[in-house]
Amino acid sequence: MKEDSHTHTQDIGLDIPIFAKLYEFYKILSWHIGNFPKIKRYTLGQKLDSLSLEMFELLFSVGQTENRLAVLQQISAKLDLTKVLLRLAKDTQALDNKKYLDLQTMLYEIGKMLGGWIRATKQI
Repeated sequence: MKEDSHTHTQDIGLDIPIFAKLYEFYKILSWHIGNFPKIKRYTLGQKLDSLSLEMFELLFSVGQTENRLAVLQQISAKLDLTKVLLRLAKDTQALDNKKYLDLQTMLYEIGKMLGGWIRATKQI
């Protein structure tokens, strides 16, 4: 049974590199959000968490829609907002500089992958 669930996971494209990067980003982000000051954890932290999960949701829908470009652009907009909110978390001392830089580096890599996917989709 375990083998079937793994096969199902591959069928919906979870083995794509951008998914793996977003997965790693979310794991680290969720750990850091747990350490945000209480006043920021339930506002800024919750919004960062929600945006990341929304990007996962949109990634799942890319393969199931005819308008891939629109979905990829939605992911891109959420990614941009995530970058801004992360910077805000750093500037309000909810996140220290090193953690911020580590997360921003991951977002930059995700953005490069997403940009390449958007360019490739536009050429189709």
